[in-house]
Amino acid sequence: MKDVITVATMRESDAHTIALYVPSRELMYRAAMGVYQAVNWQGKKVAIFTGSGNNGGDGYALAGILADHSVPCCLYQVSEHYSEDGKYYYDQAVEKGVERKRFSEGEDLSRYDILVDCLLGTGFSGPVRGAFQQAIQAINRAKAYVVSVDINSGMNGDTGKGDLVVRSDLTVTIGYLKAGMFLGEAVWKVGRLVVADIGIRLVREDFFLATPEEMVFPRSGLSLQSSQVTMMTPGEAESVSKNGQTIPDVAQEIALRSQRLVRVLGKHSLVTDGYRTYFMEEGEYPAEIASLGEGERKE
Repeated sequence: MKDVITVATMRESDAHTIALYVPSRELMYRAAMGVYQAVNWQGKKVAIFTGSGNNGGDGYALAGILADHSVPCCLYQVSEHYSEDGKYYYDQAVEKGVERKRFSEGEDLSRYDILVDCLLGTGFSGPVRGAFQQAIQAINRAKAYVVSVDINSGMNGDTGKGDLVVRSDLTVTIGYLKAGMFLGEAVWKVGRLVVADIGIRLVREDFFLATPEEMVFPRSGLSLQSSQVTMMTPGEAESVSKNGQTIPDVAQEIALRSQRLVRVLGKHSLVTDGYRTYFMEEGEYPAEIASLGEGERKE
């Protein structure tokens, strides 16, 4: 299983790693290198959109790496404010001759093959406004290949919600998968998802993502299909149906009446069938969500 964490856990893990193990500037460089290694840049023209925080700093570090490998790149700055480490890598990019522009509405992006989204990081929440709104709209209108760094700008890292979110072809998330990437409409925004391991020490475990291989259980070659069907339900769910049963209780009762094997996932689990990922979000659910089992058809 793969770790999936909240924004708070990522923030604490980042601070813990910086305090005891790896300097923040080195982590930023590793993040940029992780993005570089996830994409084929050769022969491409690249535009990197940067904001004011460390997400923008990742973009400046990436610009320097691209310059080292003779990949033409232009920085579109939506904000001219920098984090301390971001300013260090911005200065390096300037020294290496990276082209820089202040982003303006109506910018022609048609000459670029790859657009890199380093506007807003995992700590962002709320509506997107001003130049950031214009930049995200421009990225979404473009026909180029879009890469989001850490998380798609405009997306809430815990809930996956966002009124205006970058739609990427590839998202290179830093350190660990973020919970919001698997909720709501987020799954349709992140594109292909890659994790860049930069050596962040996790302070606690929040959720787990089951891989397709872990969802398949061994069976005898002589067994019948009807004896091998497995139903997996999230355990310890807080949502309660009208008759007082929890959602796992209802699902298990239905499965048992159908004489099927039931496996209960532990608390805080994500389930994937290899195509979509399912997660029981907090809230009240009608009992009809478990309307499987015997019944009769009404004409």
